[in-house]
Amino acid sequence: MNQPLQTPAPANRLTSTRAGGKLVKDYWDNIFTARERGATVVWYNGAALNPIFQAMGIEWCHAEAFGARLAATHMEGPAQAMGEEYGYLRELCSYARTTLGCAVLTRREAENPASTAVADDMVLASRLPAPDLIVNAYAGCSTGQQWDEISYRIFDKSLPFFKVSYPLLWGNQPDFDYIKGEEWEAAARYVADQLRQLIAFLEHTTGRAFDWEKLREAMHYIKIAGQLRMDALDLCKAQPTPATFWDWVACIAPINFLPGNQDLVDFFAGVKTEIEQRVAEGIPALPRERYRLAFDGIMNWNKVGWLANKFAANDAAVVCGRYTHTSFWHEPHLIDVEDPLLGMAKHYLLCPFNHNAKVLGQLLIKDCEKYNIDGVVFHSTRTCRSASNGQMIMAKMAQKAGIQTMFFEGDVADASFYKDAILDTRLEAMLESIDVKAMAGR
Repeated sequence: MNQPLQTPAPANRLTSTRAGGKLVKDYWDNIFTARERGATVVWYNGAALNPIFQAMGIEWCHAEAFGARLAATHMEGPAQAMGEEYGYLRELCSYARTTLGCAVLTRREAENPASTAVADDMVLASRLPAPDLIVNAYAGCSTGQQWDEISYRIFDKSLPFFKVSYPLLWGNQPDFDYIKGEEWEAAARYVADQLRQLIAFLEHTTGRAFDWEKLREAMHYIKIAGQLRMDALDLCKAQPTPATFWDWVACIAPINFLPGNQDLVDFFAGVKTEIEQRVAEGIPALPRERYRLAFDGIMNWNKVGWLANKFAANDAAVVCGRYTHTSFWHEPHLIDVEDPLLGMAKHYLLCPFNHNAKVLGQLLIKDCEKYNIDGVVFHSTRTCRSASNGQMIMAKMAQKAGIQTMFFEGDVADASFYKDAILDTRLEAMLESIDVKAMAGR
């Protein structure tokens, strides 16, 4: 096995994803000025309901996304400390603890802005505008379903609050399969009906009529962007791969919560074009690709760049992952632009934590076969057990299919749970096992 470098070498990351970073920054900068512009603001969690908010003409703040942004920029500490000071345990979902800390800061500043002096590293965490209403839309996570109820209490239960409920896809019916069967269809109809009730709630709360044509327009752009993203993902079947999981991590924010418009389409068209060019010119994501891996679980937002370079230093291309390849408008053919609610409901049910373990394992093995994967890296997320549920079953299914596996523990937004030495040891052991298997095959 190749010996890893002492300092991880940089991976050859896509340059087109930088445009997405600017779009995301512009989005948040717009949110930060919502109060000055007199805009109505909704805080929400879970599914990508933003097309509905876009059509309603209100500004949306996705709490998980803001927690991830703070962690990715290493500015999560003050918000997490505020959450703990307010009484939220450190073992609580670090997404929730981070943004609940932001909610405390936001409320304090809204109540007495003249006396609120915050440290430099706390400025970003305290910039969210206070919400006018709260919407919860969490699939596959019991903590997420309670998260906005806690936010509701922070703001003294004085805000309009709506919850969309998503049934877990247990797969108990004999005709059930991935996006197939009566259980799937019944669940989709159930969620679509709740989306209609959500629209009625928004109309009542804002006093404005919902603009169905704007929803169709937003979903038109999202469907095109989603297909461009999936086409670009398929190009990574090439060996060596032209892009890695870490590039697709950088594409999550745009497809997850940015407005459905031409800018979104242009961004993913640019990503696809760069990958096509790399394939045509034989430009790899890693200069010495030796291993092809899959990544299961939410990434460590604090460590995205570090992990990308660490795997690259071991000549290991992380090609695909559950969070990037089987979520976020990843079945664009389901979207009916003329009558969008049912297709939207189906996508919300396809949250990567909303399936039973058998289906998750089947999807994993399908991707492993598609991308010619040697091993699976399971990130056991310390404060997000919904992301870790089923991973042992999935690992056994992968091993039975002849794919090597490893586990390491970390977290989505709290860097203190990650231990570099543990990842090094387990990664080295798995890559050695892949080498032994390859030698035996020869």
